[in-house]
Amino acid sequence: MNKKGYVYLVGAGPGDPGLFTLKGKQVLGKADVVVYDHLVGDKILSYMRPQAEKIYVGKKAGHHALAQDQINELLVHKAKAGKIVVRLKGGDPFLFGRGGEEAQELRQNDVDFEIVPGVTSAIAVPAYAGIPVTHREATSSLAIITGHEKPGKEESSLHWQELASGIGTLVFLMGVENLPFICGQLIKYGRDPHTPVALIRWGTLPAQEVLTGTLNNIASRVEQAGFRPPAVIVIGDVVNLRDELMWVEKKPLWGKRIVITRARAQASLLAEQLIDLGGETIEFPSIFIKKEDNLQALYNAFNHLDKYDWIIFTSVNAVAIFFGELTSQGIDIRDLRGVKLCAIGPATSKCLQERGIKADIVPDEYRAEGILEELRYRVEPGQWVLLPRARGARNILPDQLRNLGVHVNEVFLYEAVAAFQVSHATLERIRRGEMDYLTFTSSSTVTNFAKIIGEENISRIDATVKIACIGPITADTARRQGFKVDVMADEYTIEGLIKAIVTDARS
Repeated sequence: MNKKGYVYLVGAGPGDPGLFTLKGKQVLGKADVVVYDHLVGDKILSYMRPQAEKIYVGKKAGHHALAQDQINELLVHKAKAGKIVVRLKGGDPFLFGRGGEEAQELRQNDVDFEIVPGVTSAIAVPAYAGIPVTHREATSSLAIITGHEKPGKEESSLHWQELASGIGTLVFLMGVENLPFICGQLIKYGRDPHTPVALIRWGTLPAQEVLTGTLNNIASRVEQAGFRPPAVIVIGDVVNLRDELMWVEKKPLWGKRIVITRARAQASLLAEQLIDLGGETIEFPSIFIKKEDNLQALYNAFNHLDKYDWIIFTSVNAVAIFFGELTSQGIDIRDLRGVKLCAIGPATSKCLQERGIKADIVPDEYRAEGILEELRYRVEPGQWVLLPRARGARNILPDQLRNLGVHVNEVFLYEAVAAFQVSHATLERIRRGEMDYLTFTSSSTVTNFAKIIGEENISRIDATVKIACIGPITADTARRQGFKVDVMADEYTIEGLIKAIVTDARS
């Protein structure tokens, strides 16, 4: 018996991936096939299973990847082949999304389906611009209208007289190219020419732009500004509330484009906090963490844990690999009793705490020099220190500890290697200097970024982009590579780096 297929018609929301629904993410994660539109972002598509088939059917002005009839046939064909299909559409599938037509085609072909509504741009985009589509003191009526109707139609499907005189707020979707016609019709049928109008381009995204005017001048303002689609058009007195209620533009990093060069697995915390502050993040992982193929030296250390007086962890990666291997070797965490633990900073300390262990020492200065300052008067000659860390790390810590008469067993757990599999489009965007800040969180992110980007491009990038480093060691590496360091964290943590960028952006 063949497996029966199923189709989910899913609304992807207006653009901000944070507005994608939990139900949408759930069904996207189990799809065999994802059929998606032009305005669906990469972040939402990342929720797919890697093995799922991805089919683009987007429509832009003047170009359709597939006609609607072909999309309908595709959904039926994939479902009949026993696939779980997600039809992923911008906004809501039933609001000018042709979702009703697709559902009818599925029903006529005896294909089971489910509708997963999405947050519509008609309401969310104005909200991100500080415009409530209804307000008790302005209007309690709303109409959402397609802006695709062309001038010169023999019979209009829109009741312009009722729209002009009977509805408080009008929201037109996909109407920028017809704006003069829309404004002319509303004025013709009695709407006050001085009615406020707002156009919101790339709404809910970091690239959001807002242009305001009135019915009698907005078309000329759009032409003068070179304001291009896609955009949502809001017409009504509620537009006047924008000056009071705008919020996203007030975020400290609003409009700033920030490159993150951390390994992809570690970039999320930095990216999330920057986005919360209004920034647009460009993930460009210059490194990935490659665990050592041979960890026998670590296993040998595990067999003699009782001889160590100290274990020093200098990164979150070292903690994760160390305790992962400890568990895989069947060693009880209680075998660490009697061993003092040192963590280089709060992130590494937190990583230990998540495993039920409290660090004995977290230095005030979050680098090797800070550890040495703390241990100088705590370690004794003849004691043993286990130092599990990255291959290629600076030698100052083991060398200085040995100068104090301490036995150091330096065990390499991983290496930060160059991540050359990066998007060509992102690579070219960075080479052209199309960003505001370039962040480095370790020396390895600097050196590997330089390898990927090409040393010949460093001066061009440095001329227009501010370089932000997590601390002095990373900053020194950046300078050696030819960068001028503009921003450096006072506290050598991700939080400290973000704080320094915000301070610079406000200056």
